[in-house]
Amino acid sequence: MKRITRIVSLTAASAALSVLAERQFVASPHYRGPRSGHFDGSHFHNLGNAPHAGGSFIKWMMNRERGIWRDWTDAAYGPPPPARVDGGRIRVTFINHATLLVQMDGLNILTDPIWSDRTSPVGFAGPKRHRPPGLRMADLPPIDAVLVSHNHYDHLDIPTLRQLRRQSSPAIITPLGNGLLMARHGLGGVRELDWWRETRLSDRVRVTVVPSQHFSARSFSDRDANLWGGFVISGPSGSVYFAGDTGWGPHFEQIAKRFSPIRLALLPIGAFRPKWFMHPVHISPDEAVEAHKILGAETSVAMHFGTFSLGDDGEDEPVETLERAIAAAGHPRFWVLGFGEGREVP
Repeated sequence: MKRITRIVSLTAASAALSVLAERQFVASPHYRGPRSGHFDGSHFHNLGNAPHAGGSFIKWMMNRERGIWRDWTDAAYGPPPPARVDGGRIRVTFINHATLLVQMDGLNILTDPIWSDRTSPVGFAGPKRHRPPGLRMADLPPIDAVLVSHNHYDHLDIPTLRQLRRQSSPAIITPLGNGLLMARHGLGGVRELDWWRETRLSDRVRVTVVPSQHFSARSFSDRDANLWGGFVISGPSGSVYFAGDTGWGPHFEQIAKRFSPIRLALLPIGAFRPKWFMHPVHISPDEAVEAHKILGAETSVAMHFGTFSLGDDGEDEPVETLERAIAAAGHPRFWVLGFGEGREVP
């Protein structure tokens, strides 16, 4: 009996230590602040309390139908971008996944940067990279600001953020609560903003955090404990919308009303299958074209594809589906840039 009691006690102690370690070292710190229309005092939610997923994660894991991905695509790095872009010009470079370099009004702005090999809390497991980044980090121009849309590992990558801070000391802007996680890892001075709040990057350029339809979590105990969102960069050269991760929702119309005309929209197209599970949190390529239309974007650029296998869509499926949707919509200006390709926005 004493032996059983000892085993039960040790098991309970181990479980308690595991929970403590998970909350201390893996999970994000919980945001604390006043209630709002999308924060109940402990958790955030989408506009209209839209659901996070179409069904059970376990059901998806048990019934996966994975699309085809090449194990590795060895590709050359793109050329270094110019040091600065000004005079009303906007230049965008697709690096990989949701990492893009936006150059406008004399500033260099990087979105959701990830150069790591895996999107995971550990370096030996988790979704792995299927191709190199389109640019070497050393070939980046000086980065003035980094926009981090939410705390998922494929968007908030601590090793990359640390390296960028050492390299350029950029400002980091993110929705509410994510700065607490970064501070734990030595990344202080992060600017946290609620939806529709803005901060200035210079006397000419401001950034506004805008709603998206998604969720947040780094582990088991921090679901929706921090805010997610997109960004609108506004300056003399125009407005640039970076969607981050998002499902379909009323925020596209709201953003269009507040920031029209939108000169450039950066829209996700990947990790959209299975639709029954992914639809609430990831738009499909067809929906990306519809979002381009609703936003009134003059130019859109595809992102969130071709780097990490995070859904059941194959490596080439998002781009192939997008190209069909673009053709069906009468060929709006919706670009698919090569990895490392930079282009001037009309």
